[in-house]
Amino acid sequence: MNDVLKNIHDRRAVRKYKNMTVPTEIIDILLDAGRMAPSAMNRQPWKFYILTDPKKIHAYSKEIAGIAVKEIKHIGIREAAKLTLSFFHLSTMMSFLKNDDHIFYGVPVVIFITSAIADEWGALDVGMCAQNIMLAAKAMGLDSCPVGFAKYVTQTRDYYQLNISDAEQVQLAVVVGFGDESPKLHERITDNVVYI
Repeated sequence: MNDVLKNIHDRRAVRKYKNMTVPTEIIDILLDAGRMAPSAMNRQPWKFYILTDPKKIHAYSKEIAGIAVKEIKHIGIREAAKLTLSFFHLSTMMSFLKNDDHIFYGVPVVIFITSAIADEWGALDVGMCAQNIMLAAKAMGLDSCPVGFAKYVTQTRDYYQLNISDAEQVQLAVVVGFGDESPKLHERITDNVVYI
């Protein structure tokens, strides 16, 4: 297996990190990898907002967790249960309950990725950008995890501190750091191919 395929197969969503900083030079390399993603009509709609202050990361995480719980309550118990099961496998749920930081997992780097609200393809483009960042992180000996709940940062008291314009929306965040766990590969679905 070549290096690219090995990297794709080895990458995992990591939710436990060592207390080690990631140098700015490495963050810049990861962002450059994200910029190489394809995008609709080559618009490259993504913008990156980087958070590295541990106190701010923890504060945003705590507040987002509270907002996410309120949002889940609004959709009803049955839908919340389905949503929870889709987000977490049993092992992940156990670490979620033990972890003090349920959103950003105590990482040293949170990369919020936005696109224009009016961009019909922005979410898809940002997804491809985020995947490039995560694969680049793995190639550089780092681990990562995409965080969809990060979109609730817009409802936090200190959202304004991120300086995200009103014309943008947070699509997701990618957390990056030196992993302190080695999650096992979950079984992959293989009966989802139809040749025409």
